[in-house]
Amino acid sequence: MPNSSSISEFLLLALADTRQLQLLHFWLLLGIYLAALLGNGLISTAVACDHRLHSPMYFFLLNLALLDLGCISTTLPKAMANALWHTRHISYAGCAAQVFFFFFFISAEYSLLTVMSYDRYVAICKPLHYGTLLGSRACATMAAAAWGTGLLNAVLQTANTFSLPLCQGNAVNQLFCEIPQILKLSCSDAYLREIWLLGVSASLSSGCFVFILFSYVQIFRAVLRMPSEQGRHKAFSTCLPHLAVVTLFVSTAFVANLKPPSLSSQALDLTMAVLYSVVPPTLNPLIYSMRNHELKDAVRKMISWTHFSRDKLLICLCK
Repeated sequence: MPNSSSISEFLLLALADTRQLQLLHFWLLLGIYLAALLGNGLISTAVACDHRLHSPMYFFLLNLALLDLGCISTTLPKAMANALWHTRHISYAGCAAQVFFFFFFISAEYSLLTVMSYDRYVAICKPLHYGTLLGSRACATMAAAAWGTGLLNAVLQTANTFSLPLCQGNAVNQLFCEIPQILKLSCSDAYLREIWLLGVSASLSSGCFVFILFSYVQIFRAVLRMPSEQGRHKAFSTCLPHLAVVTLFVSTAFVANLKPPSLSSQALDLTMAVLYSVVPPTLNPLIYSMRNHELKDAVRKMISWTHFSRDKLLICLCK
């Protein structure tokens, strides 16, 4: 049997058997990828350039957009390249890099969503202390902690996973390299330590989920006590996008990773992987901009300025 020292590459799951379907999947993934790049890119640029959006909520939203860009850019480009060039190969180093960066961005995003729930809690429940509790230094520290948590988690998980001896071949039955699929290739008596580390990560994730849940219980209690209907509506409108993003993130990850083993199949595993790795980064910009008039106005202003600058440049070139 092959071991980890003799494996130089892995084989990812083929999206389709026929060339026509592979090309169809390529164009579909390309469309999704471009939509995610456009949505998250517009949000990042609008928040960075518009001084009206220089507040804690939008600062965290900027970080979320950057993490979404990193997450989807870790998985889809290689899948698109394999579909286009009719191959399944990924190098050992490339697979390790995918595991590291995907775990990094996913872990950091979950930590950031936890921080964002605290931001909404302070804004609704302690509005008079908002400027004190969420000053620029506090926001930068919390964002750095989220990124640092993701980095530490990714280093530990990746180093531990790829230190395991692999005895079950090199076929990764997934769209991209992920830890559960790598563990299936490890020797039966060697993966217990990685299972333990994943259990620790799951416990920390559960703690974040409890914190988010507690924050929203307090938020809803505070909102329902507001005497003004307009105030309640405004408070709910600022919280619902974050709540929708958290629900989408947690539900897709929950379904993908905690489904019964008896339901496991290549098609279902592929669908679940796309669900939790591709759908949230693509839909998050839409969710946040749908009812956010400030953000939509900033994006429109930026697009109008871009068109004006382009027209002005064309006029100058024609003279």
